[in-house]
Amino acid sequence: MRHRARRAFSLIELVIVIAILGIIAAVAVPRMSQGSEGASEAALKVNLATLRSAIEVYQAEHNGSFPSEADVTEQLTLFTDINGNTDATKGGAFVYGPYIRAIPPLPVGAAQGSNTVANAAGDGVGWIYDDADGSIVSNTTNTETASDGNTLYSDF
Repeated sequence: MRHRARRAFSLIELVIVIAILGIIAAVAVPRMSQGSEGASEAALKVNLATLRSAIEVYQAEHNGSFPSEADVTEQLTLFTDINGNTDATKGGAFVYGPYIRAIPPLPVGAAQGSNTVANAAGDGVGWIYDDADGSIVSNTTNTETASDGNTLYSDF
């Protein structure tokens, strides 16, 4: 009767496999833990690009005028006439817009979740808008930084 040789992993092979898995885990876990922070920063960049694009289109359709600081939310989310007056329905003189469905909430920072647009930082303000030049930035402070170390306020 012939005996079959038993095939199994040696102790050395098992130790090597465990060491390789440990190295993979040491590399993968820190990258995965930064995932949600990176997603928030990406959302901030997309939201700012969307808001800036909406402001630029508004300006192009309104003879070079930017939305007013007082009415920027309405002027971007409702129908407007050439003078920037707003109406919820399209018709008559109100043929421009809407340029964005809703103002997105701020995805990062101390004011996270706020979608209010104002001309200065304050409680509940998500976005800071200047109608003199049409610029809009996030309401984050100079001390709040992205995962790459850049300041959230000025670098996006």
